Amino acid sequence: MIHPGSPTDGLAGSAAETRPCVLVFAGLDPSGGAGLSADLQAVAGQGAHALTVCTALTVQDNDRVYGVQPVDAGMVLRQARALVDKCAIGAVKIGITGSAANALAIAEVIQRLRERQPGLPVVLDPVLASGHGDVLSRDDAVTALAPLLPLATVVTPNGPEARALSDATRPDAQAHALRARGCRHVFITGGHGEGDDVVNRWYGPGAPAPLSPALLAGGGALSNAAAPPLAGAAGGQMAAALREWRWQRLAGEFHGSGCTLASAIASQLALGVPTAVALENAQLYTYHALRDAYAIAAGQRIPLR
Repeated sequence: MIHPGSPTDGLAGSAAETRPCVLVFAGLDPSGGAGLSADLQAVAGQGAHALTVCTALTVQDNDRVYGVQPVDAGMVLRQARALVDKCAIGAVKIGITGSAANALAIAEVIQRLRERQPGLPVVLDPVLASGHGDVLSRDDAVTALAPLLPLATVVTPNGPEARALSDATRPDAQAHALRARGCRHVFITGGHGEGDDVVNRWYGPGAPAPLSPALLAGGGALSNAAAPPLAGAAGGQMAAALREWRWQRLAGEFHGSGCTLASAIASQLALGVPTAVALENAQLYTYHALRDAYAIAAGQRIPLR
């Protein structure tokens, strides 16, 4: 379905023949569980189309990463330019960059796109390592992401990533630090936490939208209560989470859950969905994909996207 105002408005053919495009920067995972494979499936699952730019070749299975070979930054630019010169871009999703040079190349592409589309949504999944801690970048991953953080409409770190990117321990302080670096919306996921529930927290401008019936049907719980602002180190204010979602923690481990969530968010934004609803819809989609995950070998399961 094409929503009014989407980048495909005005193209020849009926709405059923066109989909908004999500420009995806990510690595190739031979197991098919994460990276570009996950992005392709998750984007398609939202009714959008993924334009994939490969940033790195990896040697990995569904559990471990054994090697990473970044694609040359010039080739990353050539891939992206060939696509953006032809296709209307509805959103950008960024996974692993593979190198600091690639991060700079991606930033250049986004800046040029925003010259003609100032409001272009950019979703950054700040992947610093695999789920088992395996390195996924030639350079220091935290440093490499520096030029991309100010360009992010939504950044989706898990708990360890939020700590590494902010040098803070509390989620509210982590979000405050990331927003100070230019990220508009910070969505901290709780899959690496403990307890019976996975708690996801959204920090950013704007008031919460009404809770959708679909979320209640999907097993998620939501708190709209706003805690008082917390004092920052310099006397500033750290806003409490706009929303907090609680999802029943599923047994086992999954390969590509972060890719799935970030790509679903980007696709929802490309469809013209408001941020609050996009986050909600993407979580519901990801929860179902993890709940129905399947095995290809011993170890992490593959989300059914």
